[in-house]
Amino acid sequence: MPKDSDKPGGGEDRTDSSEQSHSKRVWRGTPSPHRGNTPQSSPPRFVSAEELMETAKGVTNMALAHEIVVNTDFQVKPSEPAEGSLEKRVKDIMHKAFWDVLEAQLSENPPSYNHAIKLLAEIKETLLSFLLPGHGRLRGRIEEVLDLSLIQQQAENGALDISKLVEFVIGMMGSLCAPSRDEDIRKLREITDLVPLLKAIFPVMDKMKLDMANFAVSSIRPHLLQQSVEYERKKFQEFVEKQPNALDFTEKWLQDSAKSVLHEDQAGGAGGLPTPLAVHNHAYLCLLKWNHASDPFPETLLMDQVRFQEMQQDLEQLVLVASVLLIVYNTTGEAISGLPGLMDRLKRTIGVLLTEMHMPSFIADEALATIGERMCVELIGRLSEHGFSPFSTNRQSILKGQISAVTLPDNAIRRLIGSRIQTYLLAFLESSHRSAPTLPGGLAPVSKELEEIAMKFGRLVHFNKLVYSPFYQKILQEIVSSVIASGNYLVTGYS
Repeated sequence: MPKDSDKPGGGEDRTDSSEQSHSKRVWRGTPSPHRGNTPQSSPPRFVSAEELMETAKGVTNMALAHEIVVNTDFQVKPSEPAEGSLEKRVKDIMHKAFWDVLEAQLSENPPSYNHAIKLLAEIKETLLSFLLPGHGRLRGRIEEVLDLSLIQQQAENGALDISKLVEFVIGMMGSLCAPSRDEDIRKLREITDLVPLLKAIFPVMDKMKLDMANFAVSSIRPHLLQQSVEYERKKFQEFVEKQPNALDFTEKWLQDSAKSVLHEDQAGGAGGLPTPLAVHNHAYLCLLKWNHASDPFPETLLMDQVRFQEMQQDLEQLVLVASVLLIVYNTTGEAISGLPGLMDRLKRTIGVLLTEMHMPSFIADEALATIGERMCVELIGRLSEHGFSPFSTNRQSILKGQISAVTLPDNAIRRLIGSRIQTYLLAFLESSHRSAPTLPGGLAPVSKELEEIAMKFGRLVHFNKLVYSPFYQKILQEIVSSVIASGNYLVTGYS
């Protein structure tokens, strides 16, 4: 059977998207599209094709290890050509030709087993790959039953019972597969025709390969953490040495954070010097309000830019959901506060209507108008069902108007919810994940979703600090020193 690959595929597919392309523009010493207006501290360094290949390989390996460590849901996925693509058509034609030849050979009198023996050799190799070092007895049994030289002799002498060998293969697969594959094995046992049976064995084996790969991933993740920290730090140091201005955007990110912290402290009446930790944690919060279309992302976080962007979008949706729920409960008063299941029902309804809020086709005003209508319908039904006063037309109009106003830039409720979420996330970072911080008012309906985002956010920040702490410490020390040298802690004196 033609082999597409002996190795389970798909793991690297998840890392060679925008993350990898972002990484390459920094690692290779090539100025990013945003660097056109940034002074260059040194001219770009020209590299050879060999250096580019080696660098690309290093980035791919680093990105894959990084993905495994920071993404607890990471799994190896099968790599299949797109439906209707040339690759898919060629693959289907080759496979059909192979199985047609196999069927023709087995139909000859006497049967020809050339293709069948090749299949058995591939099956044997796959079965052996599933074994662990302690599986000596099983290894011996496979080698004994699937002895290819003996099988060849039996085929030449007309004494080969291939159905018996296939039965042994299925039994061995049943012994080695995960419990989730038991149903697949049962279906194999129900197939009576030899060629369809052989054809069905390989997809099940491919699934078993993925199971083994994902088991290996989950097993090595705890051990990979420290090695990945050291590996990423070493690789990044090499890139910095090749491109002296490789930290330009990281420096600007931290400098802007320091200015913001100083401004907030002064606005609140505090004039003390902000700590490097406060500046650093605030900088990570800024990534959740980033303008990805125009502002270059810090070089030290490029492999996680997509993750931060996804969290930013999740938080923006969460802010709207919490804002609408707060408006609903403030407008209707205590009448609905104790109704079982109402909060979750309203939250699900709002979430569904905001699912596509980051799609180009999404029209916020229309979506919020629809949400206002749906909230009124739900409230009218529930209040009537539990014997409360009717939800008047005037109150409906007020509710719809307040919900529609959530999209306005200066909407007080949305800004309040957004500020409280930022406060919660900052407290989460400052707690070093030892315990969940107190949930600010108005966020109880979205507490579960917010905690999930906070955990993901905290995990990314923690790993990023572990890897790049030497680079951050140097930059933050320079920032604090420049503030001290200014003689005062005013923002105007800091710039």
